[in-house]
Amino acid sequence: MQTIIPSDLNALKSLLTADFTAQWRNRRSVVLLLLVPVIILISWKGLVDKLGGAFVLSNCITIGLNAIGLMGYSNAIARDRDKGIFQRLRVAPVSARNIMISRLLVQLAMILLVTMAVFIAGYYADGISMSLTGYAVALLMSIAGGALYLGLGQAIVGLIKNPESVNAATRLVYFVFIMVGMFGELGNAGDIGMLGDQIGKIVKWSPYGVVRHIVSTGLEPATWSSDTTISLLLTIGYAIVFAAVGIKKFKWSSSR
Repeated sequence: MQTIIPSDLNALKSLLTADFTAQWRNRRSVVLLLLVPVIILISWKGLVDKLGGAFVLSNCITIGLNAIGLMGYSNAIARDRDKGIFQRLRVAPVSARNIMISRLLVQLAMILLVTMAVFIAGYYADGISMSLTGYAVALLMSIAGGALYLGLGQAIVGLIKNPESVNAATRLVYFVFIMVGMFGELGNAGDIGMLGDQIGKIVKWSPYGVVRHIVSTGLEPATWSSDTTISLLLTIGYAIVFAAVGIKKFKWSSSR
């Protein structure tokens, strides 16, 4: 009997179909990922005139990217690893590269979905309107920022094997990033001083701050500065470091 091994392209198509189907069946989590930044956006309507539409939109997008990388991706990987799904895939005629590419393409779709949802909610709920160029550049910056948080999620799931511990760690990191990031940036950008100047400076160059900054500047490309370039380089650097740690430490099985 002849054994037919599928090509890499056909294997990737099958994986994508399975991963998108799994994502659709878990659509409640998708709705939650969409609702959090949109609800914050609507509740911040009063800040649009004070801090600007770009600042409000960029914060909400950054919150959404945090949720995708930390609450979505890492927990899904940890859960599937614990269930032995990756072990079964590893003995199938598919490469490890295609397994991860498929997962990342699903997350890319989520990044685009969350970003577009914030753009649409900002336009209709808060009356925020940017140029088409601004939306396009901000979308590219959101993909770069999403790569950073996916890398961070990969690092967490690589360093921690137990799915419950992964869930606890991602929730803690998410909470710290959101609370310190939002209020630190508000103090830095709006001269409100919620957490003080020192915290504001730290947040500015943190993973939260650099992503928010490049998305905000992307919405208003004319305001691009040397600080934005540094933020973009740091975003790429953070993503590479986190991904390198996560890939190096990642185990396909949760067993020791």
